[in-house]
Parts: sequence; C-alpha cells; structure tokens
Amino acid sequence: MRITFTANGKPVEADDVWEGESLLYVLRERVGLPGSKNACEQGECGSCTVYLDGTPVCSCLVAAGQVQDREVRTVEGLAEENGELGLVQQAFVDAGAVQCGFCTPGLLVQTDALLEKDDQPSDNDIREALSGNLCRCTGYEKIMDAVRLASARKCAGKGHGE
Repeated sequence: MRITFTANGKPVEADDVWEGESLLYVLRERVGLPGSKNACEQGECGSCTVYLDGTPVCSCLVAAGQVQDREVRTVEGLAEENGELGLVQQAFVDAGAVQCGFCTPGLLVQTDALLEKDDQPSDNDIREALSGNLCRCTGYEKIMDAVRLASARKCAGKGHGE
C-alpha cells in the first residue's frame, strides 16, 4: 500500500508498504529518517519515540497505515530550521548526556514533550516523563542534568527566572 503523511513539516509518501510494517521501519528505511532507533521492537525502551499528531509514541508499535494523513515529528524535527541543534538537543550535548547515542533520540523527544507541558519540571516530573526510556550507559544523572539545563535555557529565553 501507499501511505502519505507529514514528517517534520514536509509531506512524504511511502510506496509498497506492507500493512504490518511499523512506523519506525517506514521512517528509517523508506523515508530516510534514521534518527529514531530500533532497539526492542516491543515499546519497552523508548528509543524509537516520535511525536504522532503532537503526542509521543513508540513508533515500533504504530502500524504504518495508522499514520495516513497524520503528522509525525521525529528527533530530526527537533533541530532548528537552519540545521543547528535545537534547545533540547544542545542541552544534551552540553551536559554530556549523549554516550553511545542509542537511547538519545527517544529521550530528546520525551524531554521536548515534557518541556512543552511544563518548562520548569521538578526532578520527580522529569523522572516520570522519562520513565519509559531506558539508558544503559549514563546512569541517568547526566540525562537529568541535560533536562534541567534545557529547562533553564528555555525559561531564560522566555524571560523567566530573572
């Protein structure tokens, strides 16, 4: 089947999609957006998290046909229009929260979603928001630091905390 949807603000079309293919597979293999990672294929690790119509979802659990005429935003879509890293992406780099990088795309999307809802989350809010994302490298403290840094920068940009 052919599916059409919007990915990171641009219309995309994928041909010869098997009805059981995951959105993750379509993004990575058919439309050239490899940022989301394929780790567990069971929705347990969060590495494949993307936005679907503004809601974070595990793309490995979404059947490709379900995205027909819908909006998908991937980790690539978090970057600035000029190609520079977005606020959350830069905070993860600056805080040293990127190690092997496998979990990073999902963590970035979840962090972005958290800060859209609450730009000054508590540590408990951060832990809850990221509880579906597994990381085997960092021990999570640098990830927590990155979210706090992104929060502070976002608030500073809005004039909060002055």
